[in-house]
Amino acid sequence: MSRNGDNTREQIVVAATRLFYGEGIRAVSMDAVAEKAGVTKKTLYYHFTSKDELVAATIAARDQPTLELYMRWFAETEGTVADKVRGLFTKLGRSVDTPRWRGCGFLRTIAELANTPAHPAVKAGAAHKKRFEAWLETELRGHGIPDASALARQLVILLDGATTVMLIHRDLDYVDTAGKLALGLVEQARRAG
Repeated sequence: MSRNGDNTREQIVVAATRLFYGEGIRAVSMDAVAEKAGVTKKTLYYHFTSKDELVAATIAARDQPTLELYMRWFAETEGTVADKVRGLFTKLGRSVDTPRWRGCGFLRTIAELANTPAHPAVKAGAAHKKRFEAWLETELRGHGIPDASALARQLVILLDGATTVMLIHRDLDYVDTAGKLALGLVEQARRAG
């Protein structure tokens, strides 16, 4: 595919991501995506043979940037590994404190498509969540935390739970509370090691 074709594809993915995130997958037509991207439907279908393929591409496009954001937050936070984990929650809270925030795009996509577990976007979203958990496990293990796998899973549950409850109540106290719990879990694990 030519560089121009790559740019057009990226332009479509960006437009679709904004629409799907803002309005929901089922509420957005391919016509709306084409209009938002500034392309014809023929061009849209040249790059994506179906809406399902486009939805999966939007999830895949957010995978690495989202992981890199959490990696940066972890690295930038000073202190112990427990402080760094707590920093993930603190920085998440700061980043979502905006009226435009509609929750975790991965979780929302999986929830909207829950009746189609074989959907490529559901699989891509689940794979992202597993990659995040594996990254967190690697970080914990690298900091000498015993049973890093179980702790990473607990932290993912806290993080995704806090994200969901924040969306429901629009109250950052939930992410703060989850962050304090995460800090305690990591400190407890450090002492046990």
